Amino acid sequence: MTKSVQSVRRKLMAAACYLAFGSFAFGSLAGQALAQDDFPTQPIRLVVPFPSGGSTDALGRLLAQEMSSELGQPVIVENKAGASGDIGAVHVARSAPDGYTLLLVSGAFVVNPSLGAPYDAVKDFAPVAYVATVPSVLAVHPSVKAKTLQELVALIKQSPPGTFNFATPGTGSVQHLTGELLKREAGVDLTHVPYSGAGPAITALLGNHVQMAVVSVPSLKGQIEAGNARAIATTLKARVPTLAQVPTFVEAGYPSIVVDQVQGLLAPAGTPPAIVEKLNRVVVSIIHRPDIHEKLIEQGYVPLGTTPQEFASELERLTRKWAAVIKDANIRKE
Repeated sequence: MTKSVQSVRRKLMAAACYLAFGSFAFGSLAGQALAQDDFPTQPIRLVVPFPSGGSTDALGRLLAQEMSSELGQPVIVENKAGASGDIGAVHVARSAPDGYTLLLVSGAFVVNPSLGAPYDAVKDFAPVAYVATVPSVLAVHPSVKAKTLQELVALIKQSPPGTFNFATPGTGSVQHLTGELLKREAGVDLTHVPYSGAGPAITALLGNHVQMAVVSVPSLKGQIEAGNARAIATTLKARVPTLAQVPTFVEAGYPSIVVDQVQGLLAPAGTPPAIVEKLNRVVVSIIHRPDIHEKLIEQGYVPLGTTPQEFASELERLTRKWAAVIKDANIRKE
């Protein structure tokens, strides 16, 4: 066999191998694209990193029901509570990035990394949508004479140090950090009293064991309307529709006290963009449906429904914001 013939055969074999590999690669990519187009083909788990019955769980169950109808596959809520949400978050971060395991988070998600949580709120997840925000409210026991934030600040300053305390759902919660911001911005002396959830904190306020509390609007709205607690200020830039008579901290002269309690949907980092975009379209369409939008507002949520990119930017901003507050206040997780 001549060298020229051998050379031609080698080239033909190389070409055949290239075509075979190219066909395999194309088929593999096409298969992946088809799998993403068909998503979902099996049930989806929606992990709520808190016990059932809370505001995040309620939102998760509403989303799961509506997503099941839209996607044609069951979306099953799975409560993985513990460590202020860390257990559920870590579980999802370590799950396969295929869109079949999702995480619904609250405000603690962007706070906990600065308190030693074993996950990175930005790098370990693929943001799907900022679903809604839950405003918090600073409220006082009816026996406290102050009716406005200005009056409350003046009353605290006139009182001996250690007189006033405030209850929250726990150390490191966004409600705790709201109180720390008030201490810093108003220059007042307040003692933080952490409880194991909003329920015990509200019980302490109603029993006059603490003079003040910072909790979510949905958890205290009924007691405020019944006159058992007096709302002083809410934490968003605009007034909360269900407590429209209550001014914001911004209106009361504290523009830096704006607290967004995240209620957002995430997938594990590395989830294909096509799947993230499909989930985003479904969730946003649900949030903007008039009946769902109205239901969320009535329950005390502020519906949002952002793009994945907008949610990613918010996660970065809030993580930096709370890291600075935690460092400044020298907060340590108990």
